Amino acid sequence: MTAADVPAVLQLERALFPLDAWSEGMFRDELGEVSTRHYVVAEAESGIVGYAGLRFVPPEGDVQTMAVAEDAWGRGIGRALLTALLDQAAARGVTHMFLEVRSDNPRAQDLYTRFGFVAIGVRRGYYKGADAIVMRRVAEKGSHE
Repeated sequence: MTAADVPAVLQLERALFPLDAWSEGMFRDELGEVSTRHYVVAEAESGIVGYAGLRFVPPEGDVQTMAVAEDAWGRGIGRALLTALLDQAAARGVTHMFLEVRSDNPRAQDLYTRFGFVAIGVRRGYYKGADAIVMRRVAEKGSHE
């Protein structure tokens, strides 16, 4: 993801997360933290259809955000984005990955579970209208899934 991608990412962010959307400033601030952040986008003919971000402070890392346009669901984009983050995390020496996922988003929970994340806690009221399930993944040598 580059600064030029922010307007398209922001449009997707607002469509997918109307109650909890990140601001333009939040995305730009994240992109400015090059020593501890890595952001990627997924593109199709129609433009940006997904994005994801990683914060890394080895040995820990955190999936900061991840989203795929609804009309692009089921095409493996989420899997590709998460793989890109996990590859980058491993290259940076991260062995323990964390994330929060909305308790009312079973689709995302299933993806994370397939990649070896396990629920370790709940943050009540973390999102507007939903709790956050805190998940952790301890890296295994050789594979993401």
